[in-house]
Amino acid sequence: MNIIIAGAGEVGFHLAKMLSDENHQITIVDKNEARLNQIAETSDVVPVAGIVTSISTLEKAGISRCDLFIAVSPAEEQDMNIVAALLAKQLGAKRVTARINNNEYLKQENRVLFTEMGIDLLFYPENIAAHEIVDLLKQSGTSEFMDFSGGRLQLIVLKLQESSSIVNKSLKQVAEENGGNIPFRAVAIAREGNTIIPRKDTVFQLHDLVFVITKREAAHAAMVLTGKENMVVRNLMIMGGGRVGEMVAHQMESAIEIIRIVEIDSNRCRELTVSLPRSLIINGDARNTDLLLEEDLTQMDAFVAVTSSAEANILSCMAAKRAGVKKAIAQVENLDYIKLAESVGVDATINKKLITASRIFRFTMTGDVPTMKCLNGSDAEVMEFIAKPRSLVTQKIVRDLGFPRDAIIGGITRGNTSLIVRGDTEIKPYDRVVVFSLPSALPTIHRFFV
Repeated sequence: MNIIIAGAGEVGFHLAKMLSDENHQITIVDKNEARLNQIAETSDVVPVAGIVTSISTLEKAGISRCDLFIAVSPAEEQDMNIVAALLAKQLGAKRVTARINNNEYLKQENRVLFTEMGIDLLFYPENIAAHEIVDLLKQSGTSEFMDFSGGRLQLIVLKLQESSSIVNKSLKQVAEENGGNIPFRAVAIAREGNTIIPRKDTVFQLHDLVFVITKREAAHAAMVLTGKENMVVRNLMIMGGGRVGEMVAHQMESAIEIIRIVEIDSNRCRELTVSLPRSLIINGDARNTDLLLEEDLTQMDAFVAVTSSAEANILSCMAAKRAGVKKAIAQVENLDYIKLAESVGVDATINKKLITASRIFRFTMTGDVPTMKCLNGSDAEVMEFIAKPRSLVTQKIVRDLGFPRDAIIGGITRGNTSLIVRGDTEIKPYDRVVVFSLPSALPTIHRFFV
């Protein structure tokens, strides 16, 4: 696929690296030549220096041959992204997407306007991050959470505790002890920096990060087996009153008894007081542990750190865990810090680059992929395909498909019914199929669904 990325900021940099690894032809456009050269040194891309809203620059980048145009200049340059996307579509790009920073544009009636103008997808990373944090607060026993098919199937990610009954047991043993009818399917294990696709003889180990596909009604049972319990979050402290912190508070105000937001900027505090009348806004430096303790940190059920500093977010979450907070979530934009955060006790991490990549990567898939997500703590992706009539995946039972070893089918949704996949499961046309895959298997998976 011929892809043009407009904007060489952090999100553009990450997308260029990820998509070039998938053997796409990538061109990246930005006026900052030093930044372009830095990306070209680490990724197989063609750099083009120039303004992304310049017609001559877009033509130089090969816009008429472009299959996917991605406008990802920083959030404050939203108008530039929209203009660049509209120009790209008029100049011949088949599909165009644009990064925005305005929730108003995401309303259904407004999305239609942009679709009619030719923009196929608008994405707001901060908004998506806030939604993910809210999901994690509602599903407090998991370090990552994702719904498929309106929630009929769920992906939950669980770190095995000493209290887990499945530690030091194989997948086969766990199934036998539960009468062959365990309520979930383990589709991957993250262990010591490696991602494993489990087989029957794979043994669970203490502190494994287990990626599980489960029916909604069986999610609690899956958590119990892995030593986790859900808790109801009633008291929440948010470190950082930026866009993400504000949106999390706005979504949680009606469901939580107490929300405290600690924000260092006094002007921003005044704005938050107006927009969040039911939250307590505290003007102060949340890196000061004494301040957090004075504001009843020890009484909080959950702590969310969403400042622009990954280091501060991780350290404050560590302080919250030491103070007895049960759930600590950190926004970590440096990908190298994600595993570090998990190793020091942070329960969950949020990364806007991975979130954005998930939204866009779906457009590069050849099959019908309504949902896709790049996962924290793992170098894998989980995606939901729609099985087409006469596609390979519908021709045999699952165990006889010859599915790649670096991928696994977790579950399917058929109408209003969800199923956890076994070896003898037969996939039918129009089933929605949840697949977990390592990067090595992605090119092969496509052919099963086309």
